[in-house]
Amino acid sequence: MKRILTLILTVTSLLTFCTRSYADSGEFDTKVSVNVSAELNPASKSCILMESSTGTVLYESNKDERLPPASVTKVMTMLLILEAVESGRISFSDNVAASERAASMGSTQIYLEPGEVMTVDELFKSVAVPSANDAAVALAEYVAGTEDEFVRQMNERAAQLGMLNTNFTNCTGLFDDSEHYTTAYDLALATRELLKHPIIHEYTTIWTDSLRNGTFGLANTNKMLRTYPGMNGMKTGYTQLAGHCLSGTAERNGMTLIAVVLGGPSSKERFADVASMLDYGFATYSVINMERENEIELEVRKGKLPTVKAVAECGFSAVIKKGADKNTEVVTEIEQFLEAPVDIGTQVGTVSYIINGETVCVVPIRTTEAVEKANVGDYFFRIMGTMLS
Repeated sequence: MKRILTLILTVTSLLTFCTRSYADSGEFDTKVSVNVSAELNPASKSCILMESSTGTVLYESNKDERLPPASVTKVMTMLLILEAVESGRISFSDNVAASERAASMGSTQIYLEPGEVMTVDELFKSVAVPSANDAAVALAEYVAGTEDEFVRQMNERAAQLGMLNTNFTNCTGLFDDSEHYTTAYDLALATRELLKHPIIHEYTTIWTDSLRNGTFGLANTNKMLRTYPGMNGMKTGYTQLAGHCLSGTAERNGMTLIAVVLGGPSSKERFADVASMLDYGFATYSVINMERENEIELEVRKGKLPTVKAVAECGFSAVIKKGADKNTEVVTEIEQFLEAPVDIGTQVGTVSYIINGETVCVVPIRTTEAVEKANVGDYFFRIMGTMLS
């Protein structure tokens, strides 16, 4: 037997996607409807526009075409470094001595000398701001022992993120290697994961800085930081084979968008493609977030405790299209009572999100504690307590 609580909310827009906003594991039902037919006419070979919190694809052009990413490769490099920091394996204050291999990296660099010591913080800033290849290799070697092992970890992490059309052979993107490839969609997935580490913006929003006591200047390669409102990352790239590439991120009114372009014919057209996609996304969509329900208590019969606490597994986030009025109905269904024993994580109900009469997302409600079955002694003390009270 269940009791049903229904809450009607009015949302000014059309829902196009729903996802968990609090949990990264567990299963529940969703329905997805995404319109990616906008006429943007990008000049780049491959493009994608993704909303960050939900992963909704708002626009794409050849998003799954395998292409060389140049230095946008460093999105994955930076992700692994931040994960190493946040796991405690390394620290931003650690000193790193540059190897001969790291110091030998050409193109964009901070001109590390073999044996020169810099902190992880300084090297990471050098990767994020000017895209220094020598700094990237130095960090890769520090995290994994060798660049080859670091690259193996990059590919392993890419597979975990669902980057099905990606293969890395180095941590820089410096070399024109036919076996080093990815897609706009896969890079959007990696960028989305990197955005889960807010500290990244402390580096990717730096316009200019310096190293070596102010004697060596750093300048950000992402010129949109100065020209596009809300721009806060993420990584540029260029080689002759790859063309002009960019994974750009911007935030406005609580919505973060990821715009990736690969194979741009010029730097100007690369930035123009990203700007046009971001303009389209911010003008057309917004995000709604519904907090998960408050913790509830359910009656437990024949248990050592009379009640058990339960809560929805997660909240609800959705990309909504502006300009259409639709009703959102939130329906909570929960068991009237449970019978001991009750395990932690037991599903005791659901929260359903309904748009215009159609259920688009169903989230389980689970117990947050366990209740053992009562024994004779428990009943005795319960009766005595009742009598004394």
